Amino acid sequence: MTASATIALRTLIVCALLALAGFWAYEISENPSNQLFGKTLVSGPADQRIVALTFDDGPNPPYTTAILDVLESERVHATFFLVGRAVAAYPSVVRREVRDGDAIGNHTWSHEHMILMDATQVRASLARTDAAIYRASGVHTRIMRPPFGARDWLVLDQVRRLGYTPVMWSVPLAKDWEEPPAQTIADRIVPYVRDGSIVVLHDGNRGIVCTRDHVPAKTCDRHSEIEATRLIIESLRRQGYRFVTIPQLLAIKGNTMRTPARGTE
Repeated sequence: MTASATIALRTLIVCALLALAGFWAYEISENPSNQLFGKTLVSGPADQRIVALTFDDGPNPPYTTAILDVLESERVHATFFLVGRAVAAYPSVVRREVRDGDAIGNHTWSHEHMILMDATQVRASLARTDAAIYRASGVHTRIMRPPFGARDWLVLDQVRRLGYTPVMWSVPLAKDWEEPPAQTIADRIVPYVRDGSIVVLHDGNRGIVCTRDHVPAKTCDRHSEIEATRLIIESLRRQGYRFVTIPQLLAIKGNTMRTPARGTE
């Protein structure tokens, strides 16, 4: 092998290794159970038959509204992580979520990838979304979820400085944004639920406002999510699960951690 060929081969190997390292770093940053960058809520108590249903990327009528109808008919409260630009477009949906007893969380202004932002941008996106949520509902939420699950030390530091609890999930994502049939979504969720699980579904698509942004209607189509929500609730209820919001889950987890061990009182 000539010297130039050897150099070329070594360069190729180095580039491949750097690409592999970058891939694994990216995967670690988005792994919901990873606590390397700081503590996040991944699940609740593992000894209580409870589960938290959460929905990301809305509000997105008419699909969010139809999901709220399902939740109301099933007497289940869920948690909606809202994208600010969609909140500004559909404040009445946010008001209904609060009125129905559902919890709401901050999911940034336009579903930005937060690890690509500096501290000022992180704070601005969360603050702008909080202001929109407050204008719509009169509520300041103290929970947030980073889009794509992506976070690092800087992101979580700013999140906590603003008083938020970062919320991840414990059940593998169902890839429901690809709009598979409702039963497929349910089948990708239900078998993985355990005591204290946090489930993620999507009632929107990165907060895109289809009626304003002139994108194809399919971009925001979440019709499968409506029936999938009902199927998941019915299946988990048959297994004895009780449904809680993320704030309720945090309260239960906190009380469990504060309960003295038997014989120490």
